[in-house]
Amino acid sequence: MKKVLSAFIMILIISSLALMGCSQGSSSGTKEEEDSVKTGNDVSATGPITINPDLPGDQEIKSKGPHGEEAVSAKTLQLTEDEIAKIKEGKYTAALVMHYAGNDWATAQINGLKATFERMGINVVAVTDAQFKAEKQVSDIETVLAKKPDIIVSIPVDPVSTADAYKKAAAAGVKLVFMDNAPSGLVAGKDYVSVVSADNYGNGIQAADIMAEKLNKKGKIGVVFHDADFFVTKQRTDAFEATLKEKYPDMKIVARGGITDPNQGEKVASGMLTKNPDLDGIFAVWDVPAEGVLSAVRTSGKDIVVTTIDLGTNVAVEIAQDGIIKGLGAQLPFDQGIAEAILAGHALLGKETPPYVAVPALKVTSENILDAWKLVYHSEAPDSIKGAAK
Repeated sequence: MKKVLSAFIMILIISSLALMGCSQGSSSGTKEEEDSVKTGNDVSATGPITINPDLPGDQEIKSKGPHGEEAVSAKTLQLTEDEIAKIKEGKYTAALVMHYAGNDWATAQINGLKATFERMGINVVAVTDAQFKAEKQVSDIETVLAKKPDIIVSIPVDPVSTADAYKKAAAAGVKLVFMDNAPSGLVAGKDYVSVVSADNYGNGIQAADIMAEKLNKKGKIGVVFHDADFFVTKQRTDAFEATLKEKYPDMKIVARGGITDPNQGEKVASGMLTKNPDLDGIFAVWDVPAEGVLSAVRTSGKDIVVTTIDLGTNVAVEIAQDGIIKGLGAQLPFDQGIAEAILAGHALLGKETPPYVAVPALKVTSENILDAWKLVYHSEAPDSIKGAAK
């Protein structure tokens, strides 16, 4: 029981990632800002289905899958018009079983899935919200199975305690596609179609490169990392630290502080600045703790460069006005949803699918903030960001 509870708490923390606003705390919550995420639905009405062709396509995907799998770029995925027509003939249905459905990241990903399934003629019969509760997600899966969907796209709240419910779905012939992680004991190609994620390692590299650019490739750096055994956030920090070591020998990490709660960023950064008053830069593992780091830096009055990962509204405003947060690596949840739907379509057609797929990393700075927001959310940036960018 303690092990399951611990795993659940860990997933709860990581699920609050503001990956592209993935946390509620990453947005000020105004209706205009919510609409900026919720109105995106631009999946082409004709031609093959692919993720956004304007996304970076010439970079190597650096992330590994939850079991160490080599990543296949989502840029390589497509459904042809003939394949779409065949899928439409099947009159298939799908259900989206979310860990939490009330944040920017989840909303954008659901929008991508719905828009793509609509183009494929697949009816979405349910969208559930487990509210970060593993037992509720198990109940949601059971409820959804009563609707007999052909596809379930899901992100497990707890890979251990939800595994049996997903195994039951797999045994019933449901095509399972997962976001970011797979339940324990399930095998790709047998029990589920694929796992789709962002290139978290690549985004860590972007955060390091931005910091190096802003500090002229030298300085003393602090790192605010996620103090939990979760491969997504670990990949981010590993990438940031490895990039500094390998590419920027005059940039030294002199302080590290762990968070177990996204709201601990200010406390950890304040302590770090007190002990290391000569810091030149701080990396925060995602945007919500980066907001805390921002507060700590402002209080200190020091000239410090901050970089992070995940494009939430508050950090986007700071980047747009060329403030303390200079840039970040962003995930692309709408396109992640498109990729998941394409893979579900491949499974319905009996095509072989890769076990792990990643959407490319996206570098975001003041120079491209408005375009980046549109790439991430498939909608115009809210006025708060546009105003800051003027």
